[in-house]
Amino acid sequence: MRYGEVAETSWAWVLNQIRWDDDGPWIPESADGAKPDEYINGIHSGIGGLAHVLAEIRLVRAWTSAEHDLADAIGDRIRTAIPATSATTFFDGLVSSIGVLTALDQPGTSACLERLRALQTADGWPESFLDEPRYEPGAVANDVTLGTGAVLLGALWALRHGVEAGDLADGAADLLLAEREVVPAGLNWQFVSRRFRSDEPTEMPNFSHGLAGIVAVLALAGADLGRAELVDAAQRGAEHLVTLGTTDDRGFRVPRVIPWAARHGDEYTYNWCHGGAGTALAFSALEYAGVPAIAGESPWRWRRRCLDSVRYSGIPERLHPGFWDNDGRCCGTAGVGDAFLDAWLRDGEKTDLEFAVRMADALVGNAYPDGYWRFVEHKNEDPLLPPGVGWMQGAAGISAYLFRLQRAVDGDQRAVDRMDNWWVSAARPRPS
Repeated sequence: MRYGEVAETSWAWVLNQIRWDDDGPWIPESADGAKPDEYINGIHSGIGGLAHVLAEIRLVRAWTSAEHDLADAIGDRIRTAIPATSATTFFDGLVSSIGVLTALDQPGTSACLERLRALQTADGWPESFLDEPRYEPGAVANDVTLGTGAVLLGALWALRHGVEAGDLADGAADLLLAEREVVPAGLNWQFVSRRFRSDEPTEMPNFSHGLAGIVAVLALAGADLGRAELVDAAQRGAEHLVTLGTTDDRGFRVPRVIPWAARHGDEYTYNWCHGGAGTALAFSALEYAGVPAIAGESPWRWRRRCLDSVRYSGIPERLHPGFWDNDGRCCGTAGVGDAFLDAWLRDGEKTDLEFAVRMADALVGNAYPDGYWRFVEHKNEDPLLPPGVGWMQGAAGISAYLFRLQRAVDGDQRAVDRMDNWWVSAARPRPS
């Protein structure tokens, strides 16, 4: 079966999971699941993520009338919710909504930005998940998915779509700079700064919740806002980042958690959120910003090492219990495949396309006939998890990757730019 056929089967299965309420369409986190209590509109596992699939489908074929209606209904639901939305994150908040509405070419980004301005405190944007006893009242995160970095990323994305957000971008960048830690090798950022914590923090230094993501967004902001001090901070953060990992003939890889303990599982993973597929984005952003070198070597070289760590890791094979039990976009095979397609478009390396095809072959092999996937939690008595529906951890995101891969192998090199990847294709030419 061709990749596009599996993608269409999977997308049809996703459409069958859609439910409706007075506010419009919604999806359960997993098949036949309950209506979510929160984050129902976000891209991670909510209805908003389907906008990114629709954007991918638009490069494959014309939308059906039902897909047009769905796109309109998603946009209506997102816009209606903006005035009451207090979450700000890339995954599930107002930044997510910016990504959804721009993917659908619908209005509403300005309203998201106004709401972000209204919610800002002197320290940034507090979130409900930071209410644990270890966090001080008013605590904010710094990272690129849940924290100040996410707001900066959303503001930069709005600017790229012609919406005035320079004040918000500058303000978020200033807040991030204020939370930096000076360390021997350069600069560091905690997920939540020490001044807001009562414990000694563990670090997740890769893209989703840590240093690599903050490096990326600061480099992008420095380039797009014309602020050299942000590029310098990003460079100094990268100088520290490369001291946290291992560099050898298998590439460059950074631990998932520092300090690592056996209870954390494998010390290294290779996905978008906590592995080389995502960490490579930081070095793409440094290329985009024109940074010549990190620790004496080009950002291009560090980016390729990140990708090499993924290539030589053994994925997509499940080498032992707990290793590579996920086919999704955030934490598994689809996200890796998408990163390698981006690299292929950026560098023209045939081996990147070949690896992307290998990821797609694994996805096709793991697909159930109805068009869904079941990830594994090896510690459970029944290790197979329910089929996920949405963008980051479900069939929607996987189907989008397979749609894209089918186009690529058919010779169509167009890509859907998203808030979390556009700078890869915009990065400057590879150094000689």
